[in-house]
Amino acid sequence: MKRPLLFGILVLLLLTFRASGQIDSTLLRRAPKDTTKLLLNMDAVYNRPFLSVGKLPVAVGGYVEANWQHLGTDGVSEGHQFQMRRLTLFIASSIYRRIKFLSEIEFEDGTKEINIEFASVDFEFHPLLNLRGGVIMNPIGAFNQNHDGPKWEFIDRPISATQMLPATWSNVGFGLYGKLYKKDWVYAYEVYLTNGFDDKIISNAENKTFLPATKLNADRFEESFNGEPLITAKVALRNKRIGELGLSYMGGVYNKFQEDGLIIDKKRRVDTWAVDFTSTVPVTNTYIRAEWAFVHVDVPDSYSQQYGKRQVGGYMDVVQPIRKGSLLGFERSVVNAALRIEYVDWNKGTFMETGGNIREDFFSIVPGISWRPTSQTVIRLNYRYNWQVDILGNPASKTAGFQFGFSSYF
Repeated sequence: MKRPLLFGILVLLLLTFRASGQIDSTLLRRAPKDTTKLLLNMDAVYNRPFLSVGKLPVAVGGYVEANWQHLGTDGVSEGHQFQMRRLTLFIASSIYRRIKFLSEIEFEDGTKEINIEFASVDFEFHPLLNLRGGVIMNPIGAFNQNHDGPKWEFIDRPISATQMLPATWSNVGFGLYGKLYKKDWVYAYEVYLTNGFDDKIISNAENKTFLPATKLNADRFEESFNGEPLITAKVALRNKRIGELGLSYMGGVYNKFQEDGLIIDKKRRVDTWAVDFTSTVPVTNTYIRAEWAFVHVDVPDSYSQQYGKRQVGGYMDVVQPIRKGSLLGFERSVVNAALRIEYVDWNKGTFMETGGNIREDFFSIVPGISWRPTSQTVIRLNYRYNWQVDILGNPASKTAGFQFGFSSYF
């Protein structure tokens, strides 16, 4: 599946380049953004820089991420590593007045993974009632929808969002969304029915409850594993001075409970809840972004206690501008100091035999410094320090090292 998709995209790009060579470059322009309204995390999919040609209804864009790192775990290192983390392409089109389309295609680790992360048509009936259908990014937490590399001061994505929750997490389905503006406030909602998880969340190579394992099931874009829809819903509000608060839920049946009409197991659910908060302190212009999530999985009794029924985790980023102005010829550049703190407990509970705490938790602190020569490009230097404790609570495995890289829209 990957090679035909890659071939098709390359042909499309070649045709685009050939066409652009015959077009007056003065016709190329950035698609304008509406800066008069308060934006939410749910708006991130369209809040991107796009390039359009003349009066054509199609706009394109994307971003790229690459980095170097030197990390070691308990004194053992793989040395210098260079990574091409991702190349992402956006294509948007105004099909008709109040009907629009957007797609996001991502190449990870070169072409090791090729994913359609978003490909949906939006029908805008009323600010409070809009229909979206296609490949949808389920709005659990904030990161899953607002994940573009150039928006972040850190090279690694949050562990709680990508290894406890399955970001980036997309499925085929339909849903409704809307927003209401009231002076300095905006209120919003989203609710979707999509295909969902499968039993890989407990039957996987990680030998633990691991929601991201379900992304290996590419068939979820053409059929449901068990015929039961995954429900994802989010409400959010934002105040112009305070910031944005979001509450979200995602849940559904993950197991195959019947086969050819024969009941083979009870319906087993996976349910997740998340709260996210984003704010900027007016006096110091300090940017704060945080997310905390809870996972509950109905694990069969036949599985050992290393498969957690409850998981909890989250992260907080603090970004402080320390210098603004001209630097190396870039007149509007910004230098930021940044700090991320993150925590995940993959197995929250106690052993049945002893009553002792089941560990398997992760803690990380990541200080960093970033330079933004423009708002759409970031060069970043991070120092990562992790503590990882196994299920029995043995002395923590420690990972530390430096990372340097960049991310930029184009």
